[in-house]
Amino acid sequence: MKTSFKGLLSLLSLLALPVVVQAQFTFTTNNGALTITRYTGCGDAVTLPSTTNGLPVTSIGDYAFILCNSLTTVTIPNSFTNIGNSAFYWCSSLASVTIGTNVTSVGNFAFYGCTSLTTVAIPNSVTNIGSYAFDGCSSLTTVTIGNSLNGIGSFAFISCSSLTTISVDALNSVYSSADGVLFDKSQAALKQYPTGRAGAYAISNSVTSIESSAFYACTSLTSVKIPSSLTNIGGFGFYACGSLTTISVEALNPVYSSVDGVLFDKSQATLVQFPAGRAGTYTISNSVTSIESSAFSTCTRLSSVVSPASVTNIGSYAFNDCTNLTEVYFGGNAPSVGASVFYSDINATIYYLPGTTNWFSTLDGRPTALWKPQIAKDASFGVQTNRFGFNVNWASGMVVVVEACPNLANPIWSPLQTNTFTGDSFYFSDPQWTNYPVRLYRLRSL
Repeated sequence: MKTSFKGLLSLLSLLALPVVVQAQFTFTTNNGALTITRYTGCGDAVTLPSTTNGLPVTSIGDYAFILCNSLTTVTIPNSFTNIGNSAFYWCSSLASVTIGTNVTSVGNFAFYGCTSLTTVAIPNSVTNIGSYAFDGCSSLTTVTIGNSLNGIGSFAFISCSSLTTISVDALNSVYSSADGVLFDKSQAALKQYPTGRAGAYAISNSVTSIESSAFYACTSLTSVKIPSSLTNIGGFGFYACGSLTTISVEALNPVYSSVDGVLFDKSQATLVQFPAGRAGTYTISNSVTSIESSAFSTCTRLSSVVSPASVTNIGSYAFNDCTNLTEVYFGGNAPSVGASVFYSDINATIYYLPGTTNWFSTLDGRPTALWKPQIAKDASFGVQTNRFGFNVNWASGMVVVVEACPNLANPIWSPLQTNTFTGDSFYFSDPQWTNYPVRLYRLRSL
């Protein structure tokens, strides 16, 4: 009897412990159920236990399988109800996961960085997917959503660069899908465009809003057509779409418009979104008074921007991560700027015109310099038919004098031409250049 009594005491002590260790799992107990807190094994294919020591296993705890790079396949039994935050964080070899039919919640960052995961079926039991749950699953091609899901956290499928299809069970009361794109039930709100889709996309006339980050990091998207029905675009709507070159808007849209593939509000007073795939130089129209937050963010091919005097306000992160931006020219007084407007633009210099005000040595951390007229060394420069000439670049409305001197040892500069810019350049030519053995030119502003 004494031995039997000790055995009973040992069993009771084990059940009373907050942490239980069996085989390759560490558990904690809560109200008679177990949560896996850590996987300590090194297997490639793992089926989670549904019971241990006679107790049901119902949850995968936070960080339970973090950085388990040997893991290739996971089967989660029907006894489980919850997948914790960062549960399979950066399990880079995980290619297949079967989620049990009683799981109701997938935590934040649950499958973050699972770069080998190719397909995910969210069962009918799941009601919520956390923020960043499948962020960075770069091999994920297809997501199937069950009929009970009613909440998807922010950036749940961000950086899923191979994702082409999101499908939703027809009985789901909150979400729907059409042609692999995720919408609300009425298909009035576009929730998530598959980030791996390539080519052009024409938004349906049923859509009235694009939710925040709906096209975030759709790196192969080349063009978007916005219908007349769409009246709201959430923040970061087209952020980091590195191949996007054209955003067009139907003429009858009451809120938005487009000019040369750039998105504006209806009056074209606010520049809403510049396509991130555009390269070279862009001159902002004189109608624009405001540049919206993140409007030029991640335009990594953009080299220079010319902003007119009409622009008085620039939103936060407007030129964030324009890594090849070297020159930003302002035609007016220093604008009001939001936070981190030129964040990461380490090569950019801000230029301002003589006579404008409120300029200091830096603007949002970037150095400023006086914007002077310049002789363009392009195809216009040099000897042409019966003349020598070149283009002069500056800002519209400015006045410049072209002067010449035959000898720097005795520098007498003579004005040849005074010109008021009606655009951003004019062509100067000197038909008498052959009358001098040497003739030097300079520009002087008025």
